[in-house]
Amino acid sequence: MPVDFSDILVIGVSSRALFNLEEENAVFEKEGISGYRKYQQERENDPLDSGTAFVLVKSLLELNNQADKRIVEVVVMSRNSPETGVRMLNSIENYELDITRLALTGGEPLAPYIEAYNVDLFLSKDDKDVQTVIDSRASAAATIYEPPKEFNPKDNRVKIAFDADAVLFSEDSEYRYKTEGMDAFHKYESEHVDDPLKEGPFAKLLMKLSKIQEHLPTSIELTPLRLSIVTARNAPSHMRVIKTLRKWGVYVDEAHFLGGLSKDKVLKAFGAHIFFDDQETHLEATSKVVPSGKVPYSSDSKMQEIKKI
Repeated sequence: MPVDFSDILVIGVSSRALFNLEEENAVFEKEGISGYRKYQQERENDPLDSGTAFVLVKSLLELNNQADKRIVEVVVMSRNSPETGVRMLNSIENYELDITRLALTGGEPLAPYIEAYNVDLFLSKDDKDVQTVIDSRASAAATIYEPPKEFNPKDNRVKIAFDADAVLFSEDSEYRYKTEGMDAFHKYESEHVDDPLKEGPFAKLLMKLSKIQEHLPTSIELTPLRLSIVTARNAPSHMRVIKTLRKWGVYVDEAHFLGGLSKDKVLKAFGAHIFFDDQETHLEATSKVVPSGKVPYSSDSKMQEIKKI
């Protein structure tokens, strides 16, 4: 009987996003597959250190203990072969991560397997894989930054934060701001306040997160899965965001309309397990205080032309 994933959140996480494999990756780059295989086999029983996505994955899996059914699945996706992946598998067991699905592709790209595993969110340190997933529109996807040096979740709730334009919503408004200026942006948003914003690459993920909240034991206002929007938007463009979420049937716990203020202090106060944004200027600061991921524009995006200027 096929599994119904309609109300199960499926996270696809690369081994380098889940664990700190930078030293191992350097060995592979320098000595090739044979040197890497030898290095890993000699250390098979040494647990890997946690990576940027580790706390998020562990915390999401723990939601299953509070829900009335299993609501989160994690697929570890790795270019390791079954042979070279033994250390990673031992590390999953060592940390008691409730992960049963694995994709070990033996050097092949991971992106083609996203749909096969019903992935809703793909986290990786490989820009090419993430770009391919974004271009396919099969799943939300982000390139993970290096972990912050000091990150300690404030409590046992899971906290996920999103930028608005070009992440949850389409890039149309951001493009208008970049090409026509702030006044034209605010004028258009005010005139179209009752028109829902188009879905962006993370819209369906937000909807799925909202859906699995229904299986948690508390009311939505007290849920252990907290969602936040942290955006450079401010009045009067904030109302279109709120009305769009209402039309999507999505509840978010917090929304911060910063009007150009720095995002890192707000995200630190929120205690985000991860923050998703499309702009490196924001992520360079946020990644120092909370785990962060960059959402690339699709290859056919009109924002690509602005990036070249």
